Amino acid sequence: MSTFAEVIVLALGADEVMEPLTRDDEQRTWRGRFVPIQSQWLGSFGIGWATEFERMRSRCGLLRHLESLPWPRPESVQVLIHDQDDDCFGLWMIQDGMLVEVPLPRTERFHQPAPPTEEFPPDPGYLLRTDQGHDLPEQTPIDRRDPRSAW
Repeated sequence: MSTFAEVIVLALGADEVMEPLTRDDEQRTWRGRFVPIQSQWLGSFGIGWATEFERMRSRCGLLRHLESLPWPRPESVQVLIHDQDDDCFGLWMIQDGMLVEVPLPRTERFHQPAPPTEEFPPDPGYLLRTDQGHDLPEQTPIDRRDPRSAW
């Protein structure tokens, strides 16, 4: 079960949308705040924000919150998520108004069986490269996975 995660949001023209997320807000379901990603060349990048999470419960609801925002260019929104057990960042993009994970070549997300009760936070599974010559774990059947969003 991963506990540490990094999240990067890339979106064109989204300074106003992301500004409230650069401050703590106890009303949100997730805890934390984003910081702008700065380029070494002024004015050349400025379309990214990053944050880190230390606990799984502190990030629940993040994707639902992000997809509810009034993005000026929703087609440009990309959310990159790297849990401590992932081999690489996963990619989420807005499709039909929802942030969905976009399958990346030569990767697969492996899921744990659902916890016995909902007192445990949902687990996002882990994203593994499938082209590294390592044995891969057995995939949990869909009906045994936790249907709740970990994000």
